[in-house]
Amino acid sequence: MQGKTPKESYTIMNELVLPNDTNTLNNLMGGRLLHWMDIASAISAQKHCNRIVVTASVDNVSFKAPIKLGDVISIEARVSRAFTTSVEVRMDVWAENIPSGTRVKSNEAYYTFVALDHDGNTVKVPELIPETPEEIMLFEGALRRRQLRLILGGKMNPDDATELKALFFAAQQ
Repeated sequence: MQGKTPKESYTIMNELVLPNDTNTLNNLMGGRLLHWMDIASAISAQKHCNRIVVTASVDNVSFKAPIKLGDVISIEARVSRAFTTSVEVRMDVWAENIPSGTRVKSNEAYYTFVALDHDGNTVKVPELIPETPEEIMLFEGALRRRQLRLILGGKMNPDDATELKALFFAAQQ
């Protein structure tokens, strides 16, 4: 199985924030944005895996600025690391007010997907080959994020999280 670069999974999804997408303050509802992010990141994961993927986790969704009625949302997604049967997808969300010409980064997040065959069994995914300094930084941080995800999900003992422990105990060694 041949490895792939992050640019091969790069996906941009645009949405216009309409009245049905907003709350009583005319801001985009967080749940609607999470739904759109799930779609964009799933497309990115499928491009990398060439397989059906299912969402395994959603983490580190940071809301930095409200998104208003009438704004155009651009969700940029790309695979940041591939593991044995799963991929981590990084997203950046931009809100653009076209009449004023302003564009603001509103959100960023990591979603994890597992690749499946047609019978629902997990399958191996291609390795990720980061190329740019930013891609390398995201790639290197992914193992720590994965360990934290697994600990919080009750799937890993904190004592086994060697990458995370190295962050806190490196100075003592």
